[in-house]
Amino acid sequence: MSGDVAYEQVTTYVEDEIGFATSHYNDSYLKRRLSSRMRRTDVSGYEEYFEFLKDNDEEAQALLDSFSINVTGFFRNPDVWEGIRGVLRDLSEHNDHVHVWSAACADGREPYSLAMLAIDDPRVDEEKFRIYGTDINEESLQTAQYGEYSSSRTVDIEEQLSFLSNFHAYVDRDGDSFRMTERVRRKVTFAKHDLINGEAKSGFDLVVCRNLFIYIDNEYKQPILRTIAQSLKPGGYLVIGKAETIPPQLKSAFEVLDGRLRIYRRD
Repeated sequence: MSGDVAYEQVTTYVEDEIGFATSHYNDSYLKRRLSSRMRRTDVSGYEEYFEFLKDNDEEAQALLDSFSINVTGFFRNPDVWEGIRGVLRDLSEHNDHVHVWSAACADGREPYSLAMLAIDDPRVDEEKFRIYGTDINEESLQTAQYGEYSSSRTVDIEEQLSFLSNFHAYVDRDGDSFRMTERVRRKVTFAKHDLINGEAKSGFDLVVCRNLFIYIDNEYKQPILRTIAQSLKPGGYLVIGKAETIPPQLKSAFEVLDGRLRIYRRD
């Protein structure tokens, strides 16, 4: 069996039997994740990996987790977070209640960043804000709900949090471990949600969905963004990743507020 045919056999199995929509993602992303799992399981090719995968429930779960974990961090791209600060201030000023959705939130650092910024900024009324973090990965959501993160050789949590001058007020630190305080954790609710196959939500004033679309095939970006658009109130805000764009077919649905920072408003 050729490598391409065996690769298609694996991705079809993952979609049909495991329930992860491989057809929505670009091949380079899928192949990187598969190669990582094949190295970990000491398997030499797609055909051999397929035979291993279909008889191993633990590997199926590990592969699903691998596909659905994306790079994340606290206050990633600080210039974007300065733009988000302005959005939070505007929403605080003009609304009695503010509902924020952090979609595809991985292990929760993005929604917690939103919560800390809402609490920290004196021009934002934190009591108005309720933040919802969703992801497809159950293991990531368990981490998010507990709200504890550790520095490592490659990740400096203190450096990430230093976007806020007084971040110590919002985390309990024990060496290299940082846990969100109860005040921060209670502002965020987490739930499982499949942004590709799940239904639209409703009533959100701000949706933050950053760095998902770089993994998604172009033909599927439009339905995902349409789901997000349907989830936003008229005049609600959308923030996507700095390397991402709104498809031409949906540009009429959004007003560009800051093209460089990828901040939009629902028309």
